[in-house]
Amino acid sequence: MSELIGDKRKQALKEIIRRAHEGADIEELKKEFREFLGDITPVEIAQLEQELVREGVSREEIAGLCDVHLALFRESLEETEPLAPPWHPVHILMEEHRRVLSFAEKLREAATRLKDAPDDAATLKEIEHYLQHLREAESHYLREENVLFPSLEKHGITEPPAVMWMEHDHIRSLKKRIERLLEEKKEGFARQLAEFALALSDVLMAHFYREGRILFPTALEVIPEGEWQEIRAEFDEIGYCCFTPPPPPAPEAKRKTTAAKEGELIRLETGAFTPAELEAVLNSLPVDITFVDKDDTVRYFNQTKDRVFVRSKAIIGRKVQNCHPQKSVHIVNRIVEDFKAGRRDVAEFWINMQGRLVYIRYFPVRGKDGEYLGTVEVTQDITEIKKIEGEKRLLDDQAAKGGSDG
Repeated sequence: MSELIGDKRKQALKEIIRRAHEGADIEELKKEFREFLGDITPVEIAQLEQELVREGVSREEIAGLCDVHLALFRESLEETEPLAPPWHPVHILMEEHRRVLSFAEKLREAATRLKDAPDDAATLKEIEHYLQHLREAESHYLREENVLFPSLEKHGITEPPAVMWMEHDHIRSLKKRIERLLEEKKEGFARQLAEFALALSDVLMAHFYREGRILFPTALEVIPEGEWQEIRAEFDEIGYCCFTPPPPPAPEAKRKTTAAKEGELIRLETGAFTPAELEAVLNSLPVDITFVDKDDTVRYFNQTKDRVFVRSKAIIGRKVQNCHPQKSVHIVNRIVEDFKAGRRDVAEFWINMQGRLVYIRYFPVRGKDGEYLGTVEVTQDITEIKKIEGEKRLLDDQAAKGGSDG
């Protein structure tokens, strides 16, 4: 990370922000900012937000005051344009920003026209088309939350990603409200649709500006150049929206320093595996597994063919609390605290997600003497299991040919 903000500079910045929050004239504060402090870097803003949170300012307040910060610092940030080649994750995210904003603006325009003709089938079809593009943009937010944000956290930038994740959830809630209005089409829905489409466009514009001017330049400064190809590989696994980015350059050949012996066994009380066998077994199970150790650190997840929830290698070593949106962290903490104290042996939830019924269970992992070793999360799509009736004793015609039922 770049050098920390000097104490005097930091105190001056915080004082200006506090006065802005109290309603002082923004133009007067801008003048004072230019006169006494000069330019500010995106990393300094990120550090400043973290300092404010440590001093008791909530993340919700930080999210609400981001516009004030930008109003103060806009002139310093205007010349901060992230420079990254087309294959680079930052370039990809910014190109997606441009395209998603275009879809949101076209949605707003169509929704505005619908106010005068709520039954116009052509306009409704157009709205659904743009909304589908915005649904597909979910991969954009998932890549940030599961890859970029953990990478920033590893390099000391924690609060800006948390605030951006809160804004992602706000964007999701606006999209859900628009979808509900279109589905129900109650009286006056067209007017409400136009209002929410305008709100979505405005929120996206402000959010993308903050990411493009503060979060991404900070990432380019604090994340070493050598890590970006790995981040790109994680991006590729999750997938893209809006466009297909060009491939990254071929990685430099690396000399292997360690290698597990093919015949080496991991010996357990009831048997043994080679590392390859154990990994294959865990990946063959029809459930998502994630293990969090006794210090609340994510240590492992399996890689099943059809994962329910996105997982990225960037979460390994990340605190489990940072792997969930802020609104659900208190639930995570309660489960973990209950497991550690021995008050609970399971926590389970089931949710409907894109027409599928998903069963999520958490179990405490304990040693032979009952000591807490961590928590394992098991997630399963049980949609088809819920349909099972009667009995099935024979293999069906989908079984591999050449076998016998013995």
